[in-house]
Amino acid sequence: MDSMIESSLHATRRASIHPTAIVAHGAEIGPGVEIGPFCTVGPDVVIEAGAKLISHVVVEGHTRIGEDAQLFPFCTVGLAPQDMKYRDEPTACEIGARTLVREHCTVHRGTATGIGVTRVGTDCMLMNVVHVAHDCQLGNHVIVANNVVMGGHVTIGEHAVVGGSAAIHQFVRIGRAAMIGGVSGVEGDVIPFGSVIGNRARLAALNVIGLRRRGFDKAAVQRLHVAFRTLFSKQGVFAQRLEETRSKFGDDPLVAEILGFIDAPSPRGLIRAE
Repeated sequence: MDSMIESSLHATRRASIHPTAIVAHGAEIGPGVEIGPFCTVGPDVVIEAGAKLISHVVVEGHTRIGEDAQLFPFCTVGLAPQDMKYRDEPTACEIGARTLVREHCTVHRGTATGIGVTRVGTDCMLMNVVHVAHDCQLGNHVIVANNVVMGGHVTIGEHAVVGGSAAIHQFVRIGRAAMIGGVSGVEGDVIPFGSVIGNRARLAALNVIGLRRRGFDKAAVQRLHVAFRTLFSKQGVFAQRLEETRSKFGDDPLVAEILGFIDAPSPRGLIRAE
């Protein structure tokens, strides 16, 4: 009886591949995976348990699709990067568990001159027509709205939200739980918990709504507000304000995260408040 139950459970978790789909020999397809009509899966692809390719999806290259991720019609994942230096090196692409990649998104694999892998974390949502370029690194729980475009090597911290039609310059860093306003051109780094808007984007405030949603208490947000005002005041020189903020608020973990972000080397520089 136990063997019959085990056999039945195995059958229910068997991958489902539509007869019009093309799955190359060598691809690793996990239990419970659904590959819908007219999908194409390359030979070096790994699709983990429960993931779903709805229809007309292309997954190529050394790409891993995490458990229960969903790829919607006409998205492409793991194709060659838009980089003139790329010479078909075996670089990689990763989509995290339970992430949603909506219609017409493009997520390109990494480059040999970059870090070699493009990553989208777990529990993310890429809405329609998002472009994630080569070597980008998106943390967990990131939401990217419709028509957002990213240059190569962009880094986005967990729980960040990017508004619709924003354009993010290559090598930009966006900190944890930051908010990028819609139709913003982002040319510099955005501090953790910051909120930027405009063309070109300016640092407008803290992302208070995001902080509340993440469960930070009122006192912690108030301390962060005071530090923010000190750091981005129009009075004096920024380097002096930075050291004053470090001296007064450096022991606060949220402020320390912002200071560490600012201290880290970056080719793009920091977006500041006007």
